[in-house]
Amino acid sequence: MKLLILQQYLQATLALKRHATVMITIATLGPHGSDGYRAALQYAPDAEIHLYNRIPDIINAFLAEEADFAFVPIYNTREGEIKEYFRLMDLLKQGYWTDNLVLPIHLSFGCLQGTKQNTVPRVIVGRSGVFKQCEDYLSRHFPDSVLMTVPDIGVSMAEIKQEKKTDHFIIDSEELLLEHDFEIREREIATHNRTRFAILGANLSGETGYDATAIITKPLKDRVGMLVDILSEFTNRGINILDLRSENDIKTQKLQIYLEIEGHIGSELLQEALKHIEKEVIQEDECLRLLGSFPRVDMRVKRISSFGFIGTGDMSLWFADRLENEGYKTIMTGRSSALRPEEMIPQVDVVVICVPISVTNETIEQYGQLLRDGQALILLAGESEQTLQTATRVTSQGVELMLVHNLWGPQALTMKDKNATVVRTPRSGGFCSEFEAFLYKHGADISQDSPSQHDLLMGVGQKLPTTISVALAMTLKQHEIDCDDIGTHSTLTSLYGIIAMARIHNQNPRTYAEIMATGGDGQKIVRSFAENLLQVIKLAEDQKIAELSDIMEDSSSALSDDFLNMRMKQSKAVDAVLSKSAT
Repeated sequence: MKLLILQQYLQATLALKRHATVMITIATLGPHGSDGYRAALQYAPDAEIHLYNRIPDIINAFLAEEADFAFVPIYNTREGEIKEYFRLMDLLKQGYWTDNLVLPIHLSFGCLQGTKQNTVPRVIVGRSGVFKQCEDYLSRHFPDSVLMTVPDIGVSMAEIKQEKKTDHFIIDSEELLLEHDFEIREREIATHNRTRFAILGANLSGETGYDATAIITKPLKDRVGMLVDILSEFTNRGINILDLRSENDIKTQKLQIYLEIEGHIGSELLQEALKHIEKEVIQEDECLRLLGSFPRVDMRVKRISSFGFIGTGDMSLWFADRLENEGYKTIMTGRSSALRPEEMIPQVDVVVICVPISVTNETIEQYGQLLRDGQALILLAGESEQTLQTATRVTSQGVELMLVHNLWGPQALTMKDKNATVVRTPRSGGFCSEFEAFLYKHGADISQDSPSQHDLLMGVGQKLPTTISVALAMTLKQHEIDCDDIGTHSTLTSLYGIIAMARIHNQNPRTYAEIMATGGDGQKIVRSFAENLLQVIKLAEDQKIAELSDIMEDSSSALSDDFLNMRMKQSKAVDAVLSKSAT
């Protein structure tokens, strides 16, 4: 039997077009001129708007088919989550959460016409949410005034006018104050103020490529680690959680969880996660209910709208796919693309160069000079010092510049817990910071390096291990050693080098050849290692055991206890995995 939540998806039809030719009706919070009214008007200017004083009345009107759509405020940038909506969403037994609208809220402070300028308000009247949004303003200017919360601001304003209450002031939109002929004393008293409205409709929205899905559980039985296990199903698949709330159901006092997840319910990856949660984690039939899928809302301010890639390899495609999932436009160009890089560059905010190491500098030389002031150049590259020197020389001073070295390949499902080195420059600005925030959001473990430090550490972390692995494979071939015999003559720890060798030789040799051939300070590491290796070989051949022991003691002093203890724990963990793999 199919999971209930997937049955809900399969039975749902595509969403109605927003601009339908027939007149639509919208249920929203009043009064006339309120935020809810303006949101509905912005969504469908020709709609018939039904106004209500409470959110439950809006939802009930929608369920009774008295309105085609319902607008429910769920989040405000100053107020935070509007708590009431979480419980009310459980009332949504039919229809779906189909869309969102983010409305800028411009609140003004007003009073009756003719009120004296020096009048201090004895009472300030407004809706409950308004007071929360203006908390800073009120505490700073009118800490002693009485705050009166009212359900219908329009009725209250009419009463103030009728009774000539000059000591009663109002906070609401400028439009509403002017409509009731109130005097504006101060505009925009709560800056950066926006409210997100959920739009409820009869039909499930289709996929847009930048979607989110809302899920609610039924009241669940208690189990240790339930919430962590649910979240792990998403994390392990690289699916981001946009919102999470958990409360005890009022009637049963059992845990109930609300999740807003990146992706459309039609996504196979999301369906797989939900199937595992229902069958393996919660282990209760029909425990998940689909509230809806809808175009994703990002309340953050994004400065970047588009990325252009020079290089169409797997790594470029990997990053482009994830950037598109974040709502950015991406354009791919390369040697074989119909669109040339020089045609793409004027069309984007950020140019990303992601090409083989051996041609990175050449590519920067060719295209860096085409970037204009106000754009950014991000280099996805494994060598830093020479690369950034070239980019700094050929690009204008007004071009942002940053290098990112991702220490994973295109076979990785997610960035989570993967190492990424970021090399910022004096020209790294807001665009570069936004890309770094993208890496952080997806779980990358970010290190900040200088160009020389990056190259030196890459000599230790990549260049040297690759060189050793290649030399080891050459040695095995030279002495005709049967690979099947290696495991029987090794400790688990001594197999580490063999495993690294096998991994490198099972992938594209060109990639690792370019790693070994990188310039910069990483070359020092390999050469120093070769010199030290020859010294140790000579001492061993001469049976200088005491000297070898002294060298090991001296080298250990450069390794901290924390480093040694951590690596020992990791070694034991790897040994445990190898032991299981061998059985």
